[in-house]
Amino acid sequence: MNAPMRYNRQIILPEIGEKGQEKLAKAKVLVIGAGGLGAAVLPYLAAAGVGEIGIADHDVIEISNLQRQVIYTTAAVGKYKADEAKLMLEALNPLVKVNSIAERLAAYNAISLFENYDIIVDATDSLAIKYLINDACLLTNKPMVYGSVFRFEGQISVFNYQNGPTYRCLFPEENSLSANCNDAGVIGISVGIIGLLQAGEVLKMILGTGEVLSGKLLVYNILNNEQQKYGFEKNNDFRIDSIAFEEKYKIEEDNNEIEAERILNQIDLEDVLFLDVRNPNELPEIRLKNSIQIPLIELEKEIQNLDRDKTIYIFCQSGIRSKMALEILLKNNFKKVQSIKGGAVVLNQLLKKEKALT
Repeated sequence: MNAPMRYNRQIILPEIGEKGQEKLAKAKVLVIGAGGLGAAVLPYLAAAGVGEIGIADHDVIEISNLQRQVIYTTAAVGKYKADEAKLMLEALNPLVKVNSIAERLAAYNAISLFENYDIIVDATDSLAIKYLINDACLLTNKPMVYGSVFRFEGQISVFNYQNGPTYRCLFPEENSLSANCNDAGVIGISVGIIGLLQAGEVLKMILGTGEVLSGKLLVYNILNNEQQKYGFEKNNDFRIDSIAFEEKYKIEEDNNEIEAERILNQIDLEDVLFLDVRNPNELPEIRLKNSIQIPLIELEKEIQNLDRDKTIYIFCQSGIRSKMALEILLKNNFKKVQSIKGGAVVLNQLLKKEKALT
């Protein structure tokens, strides 16, 4: 296959040239999340000739994803995003090596995964995962390309680039509430624009050209096409080593997350409450004797409706929003709270199985 012809339009740029193209071919980039942001980042990295691309995402494609995750087709609904994204990129550019990692990013796999790549792209909508990515990047000395979208506004920055400021320098408070697109809504163009800007930061770092958004936060508003750039400084107070990382994340995961199988025998107990933080009408419908539904975005103002004396098991669709809800409850001094691993999807499967056996 004729690589010079494929990349001709960028090779003729003085800032790239053949040497720049060689840099791209040798680069290894890991994209965490193959949703709206990832769907914009991934094709342009592959088309530019980034030599190896990893796609880490444990979710399957849902019909509601297609409005913004434009690399998937209707026929792909129900399949793993990472696998389908890999097929799409390989069809786009067979010269690129693509690795599908259809598993949840967690403390136990983040370090070993990050060590295999040069640049880490945060294309997630989970606050907790963003902190995990940041801390794992610090331990492995990898730059983190950050992107976030809220309704019609998006943010982009680059953290830990050449020992520069980190995500925690800009957002030191882990307990703040950050709604994702499931709760706040989003237009597909917003994630498309922010994802493309993230891809641009990746290419600039690989090529060693332009001004990387290190120590700067770019905010773009699609409704008025205005953008602002804010500077921020490095805070050297936060430091993390492998021991601190393990203590922080592995202990938290063990204590705060529980397998759905372990709580089936508690569904009728009076001192147990199941908290559904999904939006109304989300499927599958979960009917439990001791349950209450409070959408994540309304949780803080409705928190007085929860009984602090009860053991609270939180679930959402797949386990992402429930972890954010867990953070809110812990911040408000709830002691007996855990997130159900796998969320309503896994819980529904187990309840159906149990019903079939009775």
